[in-house]
Amino acid sequence: MAARFLKALGLAAVAVAALPLAARAPARAQETRTASPVEGWDAFVDSLRDLPEQMLARLPEAMRQDPQIRAEIGRIALEAVASSSIEALGSDPAAPVFLPAIGQVLNVGQPNADTVYKVAAIDPTQSYRISGRKGSVTLAVIAQVLRGSNSRPHLDISTLTTDGQGRYSVLVGAVRPDGYDGDFWQLEPQTRRLMLRVVSSDWSREEQPTVTIERVGTPTGRRRPSAADLTARLKGLPQAIGTIAPMFVATVQKLADEGYVNRFKVMVPPEGALASQFYYDGVFDIAEDEALIVESDVPASCRYRSLILTNALYETIDWTNNHSSLNAAQAAPDSDGKLRIVVAGKDPGVRNWLDTAGYPRGIIQGRWTGCDSQPIPKLTKVKFSDLARALPRDVVRVTAQEREAIVRERNRAYQERALW
Repeated sequence: MAARFLKALGLAAVAVAALPLAARAPARAQETRTASPVEGWDAFVDSLRDLPEQMLARLPEAMRQDPQIRAEIGRIALEAVASSSIEALGSDPAAPVFLPAIGQVLNVGQPNADTVYKVAAIDPTQSYRISGRKGSVTLAVIAQVLRGSNSRPHLDISTLTTDGQGRYSVLVGAVRPDGYDGDFWQLEPQTRRLMLRVVSSDWSREEQPTVTIERVGTPTGRRRPSAADLTARLKGLPQAIGTIAPMFVATVQKLADEGYVNRFKVMVPPEGALASQFYYDGVFDIAEDEALIVESDVPASCRYRSLILTNALYETIDWTNNHSSLNAAQAAPDSDGKLRIVVAGKDPGVRNWLDTAGYPRGIIQGRWTGCDSQPIPKLTKVKFSDLARALPRDVVRVTAQEREAIVRERNRAYQERALW
């Protein structure tokens, strides 16, 4: 009966990928059954069977044997499946829309806590119009993702012309039309995707932008997708998932192997990073009775700054239900002008706290964007009981009730953003 059930549902076979090898024996036996009537389905399911093993193979033996890490590997695999599937289902250059890419739920690739990420598929031979309201967020930037190139031209929405209602409209295409004098953004011939980043510092007060995209110069309407198109999307999923799922799981361990444990390293910006963005990161490794103090100078002028935490597999620690990220609107310097932040697994009672939320190891990543300097903070490990002596006497403190109110407001304000 179990075999007939799996054959009927098909999709349930995905869950088999998370089982130990011994538990997979019944599933392996089914490989003699007839091929799926949906072309590409068997290859898709088969590609998921060994995905967790491929991810775990990148980690040290102790991590591979840890039941908690194994379960978290399964979560990342599902995040990769979900993120890649959304794009496979919804991307269409003929009828584009900005789709959710990564974030709090699709937490693969270490999303920044203050950033909403979306992607839209385009055809560089076609023309599009991007329009909406600017809002007042810190940054709203669209990047062209070029096939076969690391170069990513960026469009800063704040630079666009607006009307009396704060609305903008920019034509996007290979060539500016004759006589067109509005805002225009030239598409590179290799561009197949646009990536939107909306970065907000003050989640409660900043007005979120609206961003829409439409193809122009051709009639509206969307005909029934062909079998060939649907099959190609399904067949493309194994490569997409197999690339993104294991890509970052060993990042923390590699940085630790380089010796950057409880100290920072200047980070080479990843492909497609925002212009003028400077990164630094280091592995935090602290016991329950320990804490780290991050101490830094603060640039005189800065468009955006933040610190976030990841876990040992490079997922960003849940930043809406925990006090696990801080930006300029959330973390002010002390009276002497120094920025001090406490990293700990329990509340130290100071305003600037990064909560590890039960993860004893991960990465602290900092960003200076559009700043006139890029200081590298100092990290000092202390006993949790010694924090009061290690911090200035006038450091801003909060009560347990105030912290509860802060975290509830974080969650509420974040949910008001256009996440999906």
